[in-house]
Amino acid sequence: MSAGARSPAPPRLGERLRRRLLPGIPRGSTHRLGHRNVYILPTISGLVFAALLLVLLLASINYRLGLGYALTFLLAGAGLASVGMTHANLRGLTLALRSPDPVFAGTPATLELRLENPGRTRHGVALRWRGDAAPPVWAELPSASAGTVGLRFVPAARGWQDVSPLVVETRFPFGFMRAWTVWQPATQLLVWPRPEPSPPALPLLLGRDVPASTPAHRLDTDPGFNGLRPWRSGDSMRDVAWRHWARSGGTELLSREAAGAAGQTLWLDWHDAGPASADAQARLSRLAAWVELAHAQGHAFGLRLPGRQIAPAAGDAQRRQLLEALALWP
Repeated sequence: MSAGARSPAPPRLGERLRRRLLPGIPRGSTHRLGHRNVYILPTISGLVFAALLLVLLLASINYRLGLGYALTFLLAGAGLASVGMTHANLRGLTLALRSPDPVFAGTPATLELRLENPGRTRHGVALRWRGDAAPPVWAELPSASAGTVGLRFVPAARGWQDVSPLVVETRFPFGFMRAWTVWQPATQLLVWPRPEPSPPALPLLLGRDVPASTPAHRLDTDPGFNGLRPWRSGDSMRDVAWRHWARSGGTELLSREAAGAAGQTLWLDWHDAGPASADAQARLSRLAAWVELAHAQGHAFGLRLPGRQIAPAAGDAQRRQLLEALALWP
């Protein structure tokens, strides 16, 4: 080390105590509760009970009450026994969070937590997300059993999201002590963009025989049809897109496709999802709504994003692929 270099200053006493008393939240796919990660402290009821025992002891000493001594030490013994019972009510449990299905932002997701109990029956086990004001979920676990508990979680943003730290606690049997543990599951939740509540109509549908150069991504002002396709013999002259024919210089003759026609190809384009002033989140929200609408109508649909393009296809797998692309778009 050079003469001018300084060694880092040692942490202060308060920081060392905080690290000792408040260790980091463990993170992993499973969490086994033991002596090192189950904490216990008296509750308000426990402190009141201890104060009552002190009053009883002072009264027994002052008035020389033999039965007072017996009652005081009997209650004190029960209180001390409850400390071990409260801690043992959590000790030995194993927690594991199953991989959840993707959800839309702002939509409640139910995450399944598996609890394995290799020992005796556990009573009054409460589970909740840290910082969540909702009431906890209570579980009763028979001896040598495993069960699943559903926990409601509402993600606020799109993309891969970490779930909140999970708090597992109990006050069994008397409520004098509170034992708890905090665990950060390593499982992540894929959150799709929130669909726009009232999106505009789908972009123009592109018939399967129309060349890829056809500008099928534009919205049409006529709500009576879904898109354009090449003109075929027998088509009514009323269905001919004369404005498109005029714009193409008379070289391309297309017919209007009736509204509700399924089995068509649809491109969902980033640039069609809003005006130039629209922000990215608004565009993603509209594209997500269009994906849901196109899937519900049975169309084959593709996606064009800046720097990425997904070929058209139909079915739920395509829907999930496009929603995932929207969720993970930068």
